[in-house]
Amino acid sequence: MMLIPTPAAAFAAVLLSATLVQAGETKPAIVFDTGGKFDKSFNEGVANGAERFKKETGVVKQPNVQSVLFKEQEGSFLVGIAAAMASKTGKIGFVGGMDIPLIRRFACGYVHGAKYANPNIEVIQNMTGTTPAAWNDPARGGELAKGQFDRGVDVIYAAAGGTGIGVYQMGKDAGKLAIGVDSNQNYLQPGTMLTSMVKRVDLAAYNSLMAEKAGTWQPGISVLGLKEGGVDWAVDQYNENLITQEMKTKVEHAKKDIIDGKIKVQDYMEANTCSS
Repeated sequence: MMLIPTPAAAFAAVLLSATLVQAGETKPAIVFDTGGKFDKSFNEGVANGAERFKKETGVVKQPNVQSVLFKEQEGSFLVGIAAAMASKTGKIGFVGGMDIPLIRRFACGYVHGAKYANPNIEVIQNMTGTTPAAWNDPARGGELAKGQFDRGVDVIYAAAGGTGIGVYQMGKDAGKLAIGVDSNQNYLQPGTMLTSMVKRVDLAAYNSLMAEKAGTWQPGISVLGLKEGGVDWAVDQYNENLITQEMKTKVEHAKKDIIDGKIKVQDYMEANTCSS
């Protein structure tokens, strides 16, 4: 079994493939990208799901391929609402990793969520770079965050893998707010992490492995959004003092409307553009 996670900052899929080895057995393996296993984001989430599987089971069966995609735009819409409602300046920011359509999907959902809460909100965006190095450059993330804070931004959403760590640190240093991505990163800078856009790659990895073990695993493509529990926003003991009841009500109402189909969040990757 080879489990190949690619970070939110690279691709939107968890590829699960099984390869037969000697004696009819399979061996699980995880191949990480340049962000590494302990990126506190996408890679680490997949690793946690695989570790849970390893503790509970032996080897798995049947060679095939399954892709699990996520509706990052839906989760980003929710944290965009939170950002706009938390902002005191009317200016919020976005720092992406490598400039690829997937990260534009995060940004587009975030902008639309923010404008849903406040049509007059201003969103300043920066991408870290155009090569894979953009996923693992905390220093550059801090520089971009500082530049946005200097322009009046008071909340920044980072979808940049390990680069986001620099954004969160600068948020702490500047007394501003930041939003995490993929894993629940609220704990990284308690008090200045407004929330995180959670993508349940850990659950996707674990469920796929368990399904294969049970003989119910199916090849193909599945897409997980709010309705399927694949994405969400995070409220816990680390950020509960930053989330007002009004904010929670607004976000949860939008979440329900998205699940019910009353709100359709634009997917940048469908049209390769983000309408205003």
